[in-house]
Amino acid sequence: MAAAAVSESWPELELAERERRRELLLTGPGLEQRVRAAGGRLPPRLFTLPLLHYLEVSGCGSLREPGPGLAQGLPQLHSLVLRRNALGPGLSPELGPLPALRVLDLSGNALEALPPGQGLGPAEPPGLPQLQSLNLSGNRLRELPADLARCAPRLQTLNLTGNRLDAFPAALFRPGALPLLSELAAADNCLRELSPEIAHLASLKTLDLSNNQLSEIPAELADCPKLKDVNFRGNRLRDKRLEKMVSGCQARSILEYLRAGGRGGGRGRGKAEGPDREEARRKRRERRKRECGAAEEAGVDEASRLLLRVLHVAESPAPLTVRVSPGVGDVRPFIVGAVVRGMDLQPGNALKRFLSSQTKLHEDLCEKRTAATIATHDLRAIRGPLLYAARPPQDLRIVPLGRREVKAQDLVRQLQLEAEEHRKQRRRQSVSGLHRYLHLLDGKEHYPCLVDANGDVISFPPITNSEKTKIKKTTCDLFLEVTSASSLQICKDIMDALILKMAEINKYTLENKDEGSLSDHEVDAIPGQVSDPRATPGAEQAGSAPLVVEQVRVVDEEGHLKVVYPSKTDLDLAAAHVTVLR
Repeated sequence: MAAAAVSESWPELELAERERRRELLLTGPGLEQRVRAAGGRLPPRLFTLPLLHYLEVSGCGSLREPGPGLAQGLPQLHSLVLRRNALGPGLSPELGPLPALRVLDLSGNALEALPPGQGLGPAEPPGLPQLQSLNLSGNRLRELPADLARCAPRLQTLNLTGNRLDAFPAALFRPGALPLLSELAAADNCLRELSPEIAHLASLKTLDLSNNQLSEIPAELADCPKLKDVNFRGNRLRDKRLEKMVSGCQARSILEYLRAGGRGGGRGRGKAEGPDREEARRKRRERRKRECGAAEEAGVDEASRLLLRVLHVAESPAPLTVRVSPGVGDVRPFIVGAVVRGMDLQPGNALKRFLSSQTKLHEDLCEKRTAATIATHDLRAIRGPLLYAARPPQDLRIVPLGRREVKAQDLVRQLQLEAEEHRKQRRRQSVSGLHRYLHLLDGKEHYPCLVDANGDVISFPPITNSEKTKIKKTTCDLFLEVTSASSLQICKDIMDALILKMAEINKYTLENKDEGSLSDHEVDAIPGQVSDPRATPGAEQAGSAPLVVEQVRVVDEEGHLKVVYPSKTDLDLAAAHVTVLR
């Protein structure tokens, strides 16, 4: 009887096991009581679902530790989201090894330390060898594990905002320790010092150390070859000129000041050491650029490059803005938008290839829409400004692609019935199409949506777009959106990849108009192997007509800027066959 009661109290697990699901979300008001009854841990039965790729358990104040068996029972896990729980003071037992994990979100818990045996996983061999995004924000950490870089050597995004850190471990900045780290956020901590060794982060693009206790910024920071965005606001710097600069100047000016010899200890020393130091830094920057592959661009024929032109908000005659409602923060908080003009989808099967590229991005980078969701719209069918909000399922109405207008709750119910019917007809457990993403809405009391100025819902992520803004062969100007529940950087990375793919498809289409339809396999071979534009009529003209990418601003209810895309740090593409004109 007791076993039956426990089984009945976790119907989500029974459903996931029966349907062989790869994603599972546990949340809602009833979760806390069930976890408390399980001793503050996740139920052991959860760790008998080896097919899981995505697991989220959020908003549970009684969850104090994941429980034993996670690493052994979920070897294929790609994304683990355990945010806004009560995990802490450590993790017992440690999470890893999780050989396939790419996204780990432990934000909003009560973690104080992650020592060996109670942390993220072993260092030798690496416990998280594929981890790309780690979010530890909103905890009580006083120090980071010294072996973090060895545990997660492929880390790209590290968010430490809102902890109690007073220093970074020296091993974090060891040469070659984190060669792919592009975003480091550690605002609202107690950091007293930033090591000059941070210059060894060769891929660092964004650094946020605002609201700490730093008194100096090392001049070596300017040697980071890809660094484009820095934030040191809220620190009391000894160099008062630099303190004013970090409050009002762009990152470029701050880095130039540091490069010229300015540092927290005063400018005089920088001037005295001037020419020799600057020459040494210049050589180091050039060497790091070569290590990052920047020198490879010299070997690419200029005529075969893909061209992307960025149009800034001030240059656009009618810039598009997305206003974010506060309620969406608890549902799917991150959104990035962009306008792309100049696509040619009419020849052959160009439209089919464009839509196919979206599907592939959803499968790969978006991790089957669990990490992020892409939506593309015909810009002519949209009236701005746009509103990104969350609405109750019974109040959200949309005209889904290929369907009539319907309430979101009815659409979800209809898709669930269709999925069940497909399973019966095909006699198999898996489902296809939109039905694969229904589980991402499990337990949600509000659904995210994007609404235009006419009040029409044009997007219902992660499920569908609106028929109103459907991409057609005649579409040449598009509005793109990427939303995520995990990370703003993930949105930006996926938008970068989408725009790059659009440029590749567009150039290839224009150069091969006279050759008829192209297969998807031919298009997949495009990156880095763009055909010689002189080989086909009109190629020279195509090569000189770049896609135009217009900036889109995302603001809060008061109109304060949250994010603009593409910023100076976006579309910083490593591909040697791409030129971005800003």
